[in-house]
Amino acid sequence: MIDKRPKTPREVAAFSLFSMAEEGAWSDGALHHYLSRAGLDGRDAALAARLTYGTVQNELLLDWYLRRFSSLRLKKIAPRVLACLRMGLYQLILMDKIPAHAAVAETVSLVRHYCHANDRTVSFANAVMRKAAEAVEKNALPRLDCPDKESYYALRYSHPEWLVRLLSEQFGQKLTERICQADNADTPVSVRVNRMKTAPDEAKAELERAGMTVTPHRAFADILLCTGGDAAATEAFRAGRITVQDAASALAAFVADPKPGTAVLDCCAAPGGKSFAMAEKMQGKGSLTSCDIYEHKLKRIQEGAVRLGLPNIRTELQDASAFRAEWAESADTVLCDVPCSGLGIIRKKPETRYKDPDEIAKLPALQLAILENCARYVKPGGTLVYSTCTILQRENEDVVRAFLAAHPEFAPAPWSHPVCGGREDGMVTLLPPEHDTDGFFIAKLKRIGN
Repeated sequence: MIDKRPKTPREVAAFSLFSMAEEGAWSDGALHHYLSRAGLDGRDAALAARLTYGTVQNELLLDWYLRRFSSLRLKKIAPRVLACLRMGLYQLILMDKIPAHAAVAETVSLVRHYCHANDRTVSFANAVMRKAAEAVEKNALPRLDCPDKESYYALRYSHPEWLVRLLSEQFGQKLTERICQADNADTPVSVRVNRMKTAPDEAKAELERAGMTVTPHRAFADILLCTGGDAAATEAFRAGRITVQDAASALAAFVADPKPGTAVLDCCAAPGGKSFAMAEKMQGKGSLTSCDIYEHKLKRIQEGAVRLGLPNIRTELQDASAFRAEWAESADTVLCDVPCSGLGIIRKKPETRYKDPDEIAKLPALQLAILENCARYVKPGGTLVYSTCTILQRENEDVVRAFLAAHPEFAPAPWSHPVCGGREDGMVTLLPPEHDTDGFFIAKLKRIGN
């Protein structure tokens, strides 16, 4: 991380982009770090976030334009200079409230002060930005000529073409475009109200007094969608009256439906949101074991449980793919939120779209192995919930169907919810443009027996 304290929205965004390129930081973590150091007001913090996420969200498109304005190949441009130019082009081409002269001047200033640039590099950056500004002013930007709709969506919305074609096969072209659009849209912060400490209307009023705009989710009484501030920095969050959680994740806990006094096992629990939601449904009674393979993540779960006032959560260091004999048939409810491609949360972690497709292709085998292992912990008559934060069928329905074919002791468990209606086969794929949630998959299964 860069030690210098950023003073402006563009410096916050640039430093965040530098950290991503140089240290492999996630966009949300880097942005939060530099925003906390900068101390910007709400409006400037929002601009910093838009510049950061917008640049990452549109990277493929911005690079396409940059190739047409640059005298150098992209591989010849220093990483920090490239990040600044991408952010500058984002302001010129895709934002409508940034004056062209400001975008040009501020981009050149960032290159001069933070890119170890000599005069030649500064002149290069200035020339690229001025050429782009002139094209925008004359309404003469290069046209996106693509051979078919999938390749157009891939370029226009900066999604890898392999992913766009896969989504088009699953959902059709029209819905695929809407998914890509939603991935690049501004996303409100979703918080869930802790009903053990407050009511949704009281939490909404408290957050509004803190300066945020708050809208209740149309299908989730406990979910509030917040803009205009950092919900995690409020007293409501510190006191455990709310916690940051998307509606899709909260739905997984709703589907699991654990009862007070029962035994629950959350096999891949970090960062803890579903454990917290289930523990609250249990009214703090019974036992809920939250597992992960990293000690530091278990510590965060423990801290969250204390903040939310959930005494029935305990943590265990445990690999979900490794069998724990003493847990066999011990749980009334088992939640198995397996490692996945994360392609349902691109709108919150935009760089996720650029994952290696070869590595993603290996995931279903691991997911099935984890599901089969964790199913051994379910009591006869108990509930098994499988979930992911991806929308790829091969990681979702295909895994569940393969499991059911090999395990006749389990059967789909029907359920319903206002966000998606009745699910007779126990399965649902949530999509951002259709459900106002993250992209997510949930399957509910029942172990046959008394």
